[in-house]
Amino acid sequence: MIGATLPNNTFLSTIVFSMAKKIFITGGVGFIGVNAADHFASRGWQVTVFDNFSRRGVDINASFLKEKWPDAVTIIRGDVCKDQKALEHGAATHDVILHLAGQVAVTTSVKEPMMDCEQNLLGTLHVLEAARSVKNPPIVLFASTNKVYGGLESIPVREEEKRYVFADGRKGATEEEPLDFHSPYGCSKGAAEQYVRDYARIYGVPTVVFRQSCIYGPHQLGVEDQGWVAWFLIASMLKKPLQIYGNGKQVRDMLYVEDLVDLYIRAVNGIEKSSGQIYNIGGGNHNSISLLELLEHMEKKLGLPSSWTFAPVRPGDQPIFISDNSKAKADLGWEPKMDLEHGLEELCGWLKNHIAMIAKMYGVQLQKPVATGQ
Repeated sequence: MIGATLPNNTFLSTIVFSMAKKIFITGGVGFIGVNAADHFASRGWQVTVFDNFSRRGVDINASFLKEKWPDAVTIIRGDVCKDQKALEHGAATHDVILHLAGQVAVTTSVKEPMMDCEQNLLGTLHVLEAARSVKNPPIVLFASTNKVYGGLESIPVREEEKRYVFADGRKGATEEEPLDFHSPYGCSKGAAEQYVRDYARIYGVPTVVFRQSCIYGPHQLGVEDQGWVAWFLIASMLKKPLQIYGNGKQVRDMLYVEDLVDLYIRAVNGIEKSSGQIYNIGGGNHNSISLLELLEHMEKKLGLPSSWTFAPVRPGDQPIFISDNSKAKADLGWEPKMDLEHGLEELCGWLKNHIAMIAKMYGVQLQKPVATGQ
């Protein structure tokens, strides 16, 4: 075993690493991918990033990794649906595959269900088959979603002034909630995660599934249908109106991206326990917020007033999702460290530092510098 103490400027705990030192990250120049690559590289891992560069703005993340980690990070342009040989080579030469590549928006899946299925389900099968082709398969970590639970109709909900709450007093949703693959996105990710789990049971590939709630943090270039917290901040900075689907009382628990990477590391470290498991992962009840509450926080705490209109609820949208993280805590000793207020300040600061670049991405002419909130 190798002991490693993390730098003083991070809140992640001291972790004992296994001998695994090479990680292959699909979708590695996306928001979660670039943060994972950065953190693994900072801990002495050799990182290979595999991405088709289809998402707007990811060149910025690729440049960040190249400049910060010229020797520790290798970037390969490729597609999980098309480049099987590259995936097989990655599986054969790395200890861990972190599979993040895929289509990420419910609204896009409704418009293009075939594309959504190909990227999320078939792309995942390509990754699993690559892992299965190796005599000693790498660990496969898979990012799923809380959308596999659909609208959570089985949980009673009460409407309050600014948010929905669980009417029965529960703290959050556990992994025992019935699955309901509502929306093509829920179907593709839900089916994919079941394959991931079954490859551990049938083929002995060490796999772990994370049903992730709303992840946020630096490098998040959110858009309307994905990465909503970052999008709210960006829209406010660029003076763009927001559209609220539903009444704005929908609640999500926010998880800071460094906490998520901490969990990935712990899952690798504890693979004897985590292999074949599925975990609900989010910020928990104390990091939950509604859309209306976020808009109020942005104006009062971050100095970012916004304008918005209301639109009908989108298919499969949950009135409230808060993750019960008890299983991950029991198995891996994990729980979120970053509180929401501080995390929002960190994200806001990163976006402000990059607002000129972001404005150019969106074709917006900045009239004056973005004000700094108190």
